[in-house]
Amino acid sequence: MADEEKKDDTKVEESVSKDESRDKVEEVKAEEKPKASGKFKDLIKQIEELSVLELSELVKELEERFGVSAAAPVAVAGAPVVGGDAEVVEEKTSFDVVLVATGDKKIQVIKAVREVKPELGLKEAKDLVDGAPKELLKAAKKEDADTAKEKLETAGATVELK
Repeated sequence: MADEEKKDDTKVEESVSKDESRDKVEEVKAEEKPKASGKFKDLIKQIEELSVLELSELVKELEERFGVSAAAPVAVAGAPVVGGDAEVVEEKTSFDVVLVATGDKKIQVIKAVREVKPELGLKEAKDLVDGAPKELLKAAKKEDADTAKEKLETAGATVELK
């Protein structure tokens, strides 16, 4: 009987010991993180309660929703090359918009071409679309090139920026 009591006491001590260490770990974790405050307090608390898998899914959803990437940016342009001269890569500021193919929606593509180049008449826009691949804009600003590409791709065309 005494052996059984010793085993029970040992189990109780181990259980209490585990609970105390778990509490200590939680206290240390709580001390490491600053307290959440402000308007995001509840949101931060919810995020802290998510599992790693749930966090991964949340990141993917946010990336898709806002068109961003959570990947850390890599600085390559200014990095020196060992044993050679470092070549500085400048960001391109002007682009050529090339209509590669019209796709199935030729009429919508003609309309999009006329939106991008309003100086073209209907016949000129049709000829340009029929003659694809054709350069549509030359040395356009990045914003203008992106806008033109988006309009044309929405209409069903295949477009390249060079």
